[in-house]
Amino acid sequence: MKKIFFGGLVLAVALSSYSQAQKKAQSIQSDAIKPVGVVKNLSDSALLDVVQRQTFRYFWDFGHPVSGLARERSNDAFETGGNVVTIGGSGFGVMGIVVATERKWITREQAVDRMLKIVNFLYKADAFHGAFPHWLDGATGKVIRFGRKDDGADLVETSYLFQGLLTARQYYSGNTPKETDLRNKINWMWNDIEWNWFTRDGRDAIYWHWSPNNGWAMNFPIHGFNECLITYILAASGERYPVTADVYHRGWAQSDFFKNGKTFYGYKLPLGFDYGGPLFYSQYSFLGLNPKGLKDRYANYWEQNLNQTLINHAYCLDNPKHFKGYGADSWGLTASDIKDGYDAASPTNDRGFIAPTAAISAFPYTPEFSMKALRHFYYDLGDKMWGEYGFVDAFSESENWYAKSYLAIDQGPEIVMIENYRSGLLWKLFMSCPEVQGGLKKLDFEYTGSR
Repeated sequence: MKKIFFGGLVLAVALSSYSQAQKKAQSIQSDAIKPVGVVKNLSDSALLDVVQRQTFRYFWDFGHPVSGLARERSNDAFETGGNVVTIGGSGFGVMGIVVATERKWITREQAVDRMLKIVNFLYKADAFHGAFPHWLDGATGKVIRFGRKDDGADLVETSYLFQGLLTARQYYSGNTPKETDLRNKINWMWNDIEWNWFTRDGRDAIYWHWSPNNGWAMNFPIHGFNECLITYILAASGERYPVTADVYHRGWAQSDFFKNGKTFYGYKLPLGFDYGGPLFYSQYSFLGLNPKGLKDRYANYWEQNLNQTLINHAYCLDNPKHFKGYGADSWGLTASDIKDGYDAASPTNDRGFIAPTAAISAFPYTPEFSMKALRHFYYDLGDKMWGEYGFVDAFSESENWYAKSYLAIDQGPEIVMIENYRSGLLWKLFMSCPEVQGGLKKLDFEYTGSR
């Protein structure tokens, strides 16, 4: 407030400025985003708004209060506990924060403050040769083991995290002290990842895990084609500790299940398992990596992802196992909670459970089919499936079972891929990273999409 020395006018100006400040403060949304129930007769665009915004609550309102990172899940299944945060799911959530900022569900200042909370926590948290574990304790930053020998680095989860962090770095590009600090810390952690360490003394593949207690005992070389393409691209993009192109061509691209070339339901599948596998193969790596105009010597990745999705959709319409509810408005097989645990559903592993994230996160590939499913999930099944963080994880009409849980790795892609369908925002940001452009060039990718 500018002080003016005109007797009583000083108080008047002060009161006027205070009133304006109050109105401005009231116009800024609170930290919490209010959930809404099913609203009838929305336009398609308004429905997408509602779904994105409410799903974002999982990461914003339910984010861990100390770290700001995404909790693994909304319930305590599998004895994970309330402090378990997920590294990969947090990367998806970071991309959700970018969407929320752009769509003004939160202010830029709120977003940057949350992002700084996240990166400041990560900077001090357990990491191994620069890579984070699958799970961290959101209060202490200490590793929580994912399995008996999985108590160290998880390079795939780390890749999902940095797909998000690099996207955020490109978005929060202002010259303010906070945004500068945010970018610096992201860059420091990015440059500390020893991608080449995970070739296990120079072998022709990247290895998924390493533990200070168990070394390479997990012994899991990453071969394609699956959800891990982003790991190889980021590993080639590293500036201090990159892998060579040979690791991609001799490791990722060499396996019994890499090349396919067969046709299923009239759609040719260039890569991967018969019938395509679970739909997260075409989603997790492609939250930031734009498949439009992306190809290498092995595949056109738009064709790959589109056809995998069309095969999954066609299978659900065919419904050879005659599960109740499958059809044009209810489809999508991917990894999710099921009645007796957790499973990665696909046309070759179908137990009758539909995961809303499968069709919703396929919006860039099959917008008409995805919108038909979304409207069915929301309007017809909303009383059973729609809740405080969007759609629950899965359901089975054959079993009359509807999950009560939400999972970070399923909620996040819904927000991001709807946005990529609507505006291409995350694709534009991630593909604008100079390191990523260099990594793609090193691996002989061609990219003709927009940056």
